[in-house]
Amino acid sequence: MFLLDILTDPAAIVALVTLIVMEVVLGIDNLIFVSILSNKLPEHQQKKARTIGIGLAMIMRLALLSVITVIVGLTEPVFTLVDHAFSWRDVIMLAGGLFLVWKATTEIHHHVEGGNQSEATGGKVAIGFGAAITQILLLDVVFSVDSIITAVGMTDEIAIMVIAVVVAVTIMMVAATPLSEFISRNPTVVMLALGFLLMIGMTLIAEGFGAHVPKGYLYSAMAFSAAVEFLNTLARRKKKKA
Repeated sequence: MFLLDILTDPAAIVALVTLIVMEVVLGIDNLIFVSILSNKLPEHQQKKARTIGIGLAMIMRLALLSVITVIVGLTEPVFTLVDHAFSWRDVIMLAGGLFLVWKATTEIHHHVEGGNQSEATGGKVAIGFGAAITQILLLDVVFSVDSIITAVGMTDEIAIMVIAVVVAVTIMMVAATPLSEFISRNPTVVMLALGFLLMIGMTLIAEGFGAHVPKGYLYSAMAFSAAVEFLNTLARRKKKKA
């Protein structure tokens, strides 16, 4: 299916728009992680890390689309443990979830102990550029597999999937710097974002064990928490002005 065919087919347009929205929503998890991790680097490396990290996400997803039959096969059971059949997708979800829980817990401990103050005053940076890109790449694999499997469940047209992935990642690229700067300016938002990553990690672990967690509930909770934090931020600014 070529671009002209998609633009002249109402059903294809609906599928494309729906998939773009879904890819953007699923990309929020990745974007939060990239923003938090890039903010730990020296200022002159932060934008570069975000660009490389999100660029790798697009390359990863397009590469996975080229072997889509293999990706679909990842949902087939490969072994059974404690009366539960695990697929390679489950294993990837479990590994990614455990990594996110470990990373979010470590970062929360770091911020509670006051490690962010030394960075703000020019102290030692907590992570190197190579380590940041490696961690972003590891999570790109997890989120990309989840993204492509979701896309396969919504349409069987590769062209629509490719366009949706490119558009969604482009939106992420544009939103990355404003989001990172907002997180950097508001320390309490950092803790909220880490809480989101912890929740996402637990969700990935649950899905790895076969439990279906409706994404609508997850993102509704995140949106509500973000709205409350936004109101708190406005209240603090008004108090400072007063």
